[in-house]
Amino acid sequence: MPTPVNVAVIYYSATGTIATIAAAIAEDAKQAGAEVRLRKVTELAPQAAIDAKPAWAANAKATAGIGTATPDDLVWADAVIFGSPTRFGNVAAQLKQFLDTLGRLWQAGRLADKVYSGFTSTSTAHGGQESTLLALYNTIHHFGGILVAPGYTDPSKFVDGNPYGTSHVAGQGELPVGEQTLTAARVQAERVVKFARALKAGLAAEN
Repeated sequence: MPTPVNVAVIYYSATGTIATIAAAIAEDAKQAGAEVRLRKVTELAPQAAIDAKPAWAANAKATAGIGTATPDDLVWADAVIFGSPTRFGNVAAQLKQFLDTLGRLWQAGRLADKVYSGFTSTSTAHGGQESTLLALYNTIHHFGGILVAPGYTDPSKFVDGNPYGTSHVAGQGELPVGEQTLTAARVQAERVVKFARALKAGLAAEN
């Protein structure tokens, strides 16, 4: 029997692009045999700002049934896949705020020796996809986590061209998530599950 693997997909999404990718990655991880928790982080923006942008309000309504991420989700997980849109080439404040609540778990060593990976979206082709993922991965190094990026390990990665993680160019919302991004999501999810399973089995055997 394969080693059971728990995967937490934790994300922030304003207008829905990251929510769509998160749902795809969660489903792909399930198909790869993992137990999955799909969680969004707490919204920090005022309701007036959300209501002023129809796509933002629509996404908030569409994802109302998705659970809110808690530190326990990381304790439970063998692998964590974080998602965030780019904000000036960096992680969105909402996801960063969640990461900043994890100090006690980090100090206790509860975030180490897990697999981590990330995904993102931008409005433009050079809008900070790589810098956002690299910024996110700085946190993983501090956790003592095992970073599993997709790399160029599948022929499809030479098409989407991002070895750091799944990414999508959304424009101003007129460029929906398509087959190229969904393929990248599948490749990343399967790779995360594969190495989380191998790591967990190896550590169990060692102990």
